[in-house]
Amino acid sequence: MAVFTEVGFGEADALVQRLGLGPLRELRGIEGGIENTNYFATTETGEFVLTLFERLRAEQLPYYLCLMKHLAGRGLPVPEPVADPAIAPPSGHALTIPANAPCELLLKVAGKPAALVQRLSGRSELSPGTAHCFQLGEMLARMHLAARDFPRIQPNLRGLAWWNETVPVVLPYIDEPQAALLRAELAYQNHVAETSAYAALPRGPVHADMFRDNVMFATGEDAGAAPRLTGVFDFYFAGTDTWLFDLAVCLNDWAIDLPSGEHDAERADSLLSAYETVRPLNASERALLPAMLRAAALRFWISRLWDFHLPREASMLKPHDPAHFERVLRERANHPHVMAQSLERLAA
Repeated sequence: MAVFTEVGFGEADALVQRLGLGPLRELRGIEGGIENTNYFATTETGEFVLTLFERLRAEQLPYYLCLMKHLAGRGLPVPEPVADPAIAPPSGHALTIPANAPCELLLKVAGKPAALVQRLSGRSELSPGTAHCFQLGEMLARMHLAARDFPRIQPNLRGLAWWNETVPVVLPYIDEPQAALLRAELAYQNHVAETSAYAALPRGPVHADMFRDNVMFATGEDAGAAPRLTGVFDFYFAGTDTWLFDLAVCLNDWAIDLPSGEHDAERADSLLSAYETVRPLNASERALLPAMLRAAALRFWISRLWDFHLPREASMLKPHDPAHFERVLRERANHPHVMAQSLERLAA
């Protein structure tokens, strides 16, 4: 969430007042992340996040915004986008569905496509325990089921096709052992994607980026109270993909040791058990989970290599270290049995 495009206070004030949110009181750029420009916007009616999309095209954005609206309408704690009253449908009408129809949730700020969403309460937990992982797993499964009837379809734009396009671009920037690993893993994932077992995996809308910093928990005064998940945000990598890939993305962040990339069995068991209380995995998903863990690690290693070696200018920009997901990928490839053991414990 860097700042690539500067937004003036007056322009932001005119926007929030047009949306019926009252005068703007404060506008503050958000540091962190690398994809879009983000600001916290405080008005007399509440707290919001203003996002200007720097890479995504306007025709791609209705999928993300309408998905958030859909999930919020199902009672899930996701930030609900604010509709533009100039093109909003009458009260009680469904969201516009055709891909080329105007989207009442899509705005324009400083010449860029933009969105304004509610700001979530709580804070991210960057050192999660088993209780946090349990709540995350349960929420992820609920989200998958709630989105089953979401009518829009858009591929995961950072999926296999993007990996195949981007790997040749980043290869010149890494050493030969890294390049060999990258080429071998990409070949393996292309092979997996061609199998009938992969084709049969359950799929639908996925978040695809549910890292620790994209989930909020309540911050109560009682230090001994159980954590309570209050929100999931940053849906701008979402797409139609396998639910197993989404689960693997979460396991690769919430259930590993960050310095080493090693598997954390206790947190993985907690996350998986919670997910299965809501949506049990089928036999194909259990068999392909180790492969999807490798796929999720590969996806983020490629994107971090790309962002690190081919950065864009921004006033607040901190690219993530690509070496982290290289370590995770090597761990997942060298120790596929660890997830099989977790699944065996759950079945016992």
